[in-house]
Amino acid sequence: MERRDFIRLSVASVSAGVVAPKIVLAKSGQQVKTASDIYYTKEDPGRWNGKVATHLPNIEIEKAGRKVTVKVVTAHEMNGYEHYIVKHVLLDQNNKFIDEHMFDPTRDKAAISTFTLQDYSGPIYVLSMCNKHDLWLNGSEV
Repeated sequence: MERRDFIRLSVASVSAGVVAPKIVLAKSGQQVKTASDIYYTKEDPGRWNGKVATHLPNIEIEKAGRKVTVKVVTAHEMNGYEHYIVKHVLLDQNNKFIDEHMFDPTRDKAAISTFTLQDYSGPIYVLSMCNKHDLWLNGSEV
């Protein structure tokens, strides 16, 4: 990745992750009470009611012995820096960070991530961040 693209992608990611939720909440006059106040789900798409199909991350899980492979697909366009999925974040059953995959919209044609875990069982959660339509959460059982 070229230096300028890396800097542009980094600034966009930080801005979207830090500023966007505060702007949304400031406009509504609410304070953040729980994590569900800053992300959208299939059951609660909020102001993005028509965006569930292209923004909710789809989770596929494969087990092979003690190895667990988590494949995440967000069926979203990757339209350069204009409109794209910034990253996927993998969280454990306690909402603790496991791993993330950042996308380069100039190279990645689709928002697909693969994570490999050892000896994991229980709920797992994935966040998918769109640069225009905020943060989306989905979960699955391993």
